[in-house]
Amino acid sequence: MRQVILDTETTGIDPKDGHRLVEIGAIEMVNRRFTGRTYHQYINPERHIDAEVVEVHGIDDARVANEPVFAKIADEFWAFIEGAELVIHNAPFDVGFIDHELGMLNRQRKSPVLGPVRDHCGVLDTLTMARKMHPGQRNSLDALCKRYDIDNGHRVLHGALLDSEILAEVYLAMTGGQTALTLDAASAAEQEQADTSNEGMSIQRLSLTPGQLRVVRPTDEERAAHQAKCEAHQLNWFEGAASDA
Repeated sequence: MRQVILDTETTGIDPKDGHRLVEIGAIEMVNRRFTGRTYHQYINPERHIDAEVVEVHGIDDARVANEPVFAKIADEFWAFIEGAELVIHNAPFDVGFIDHELGMLNRQRKSPVLGPVRDHCGVLDTLTMARKMHPGQRNSLDALCKRYDIDNGHRVLHGALLDSEILAEVYLAMTGGQTALTLDAASAAEQEQADTSNEGMSIQRLSLTPGQLRVVRPTDEERAAHQAKCEAHQLNWFEGAASDA
């Protein structure tokens, strides 16, 4: 299963008021293993960033003045997330902004049409999940880090990639733990070595479809011989026990 843990930073609260994306961060997992693939991009929003949100994420107008606009990075970003299940904390916020950007792009260039997100990706909202698991409690990302004993001391300001990394750890903790830290060439080689050398014994893994493995049952002669051998062992045990008494 391919999942992308994703977070965004914006110029304000609501895209309906003309607010735009200023940063996207995302991390790929396959079967609950980090693949090492990430996506991170600052974006020129083509508008002023509100002072109150600058205090949250630290991204001001000067920081993104020379960054590409969304239209320039849209195809690369879409290729990274398309077909994956997106894991997002407060998903309606991020998905709403992404769809807003995609909608404006589609009106500008007509083809290829990108989005909407939920038509091409699964969406898992960890905030909704946390509220079901911990009703009546605080379920912000910081609160979940504290609850699951995840170190987020390096998180002074919000940042899309940093928050994605933290959310990935929180999500794995919420859903039963992580199966492996990374799936890279080194770890794959170590796993292969462990699989093929166990005190000189080779482990061979079979790839079988259902019904392919044939079940061999004993014949009547084999069953009778087995029963006779069991009875002989039982008789020897009784004789030995009587002589010890």
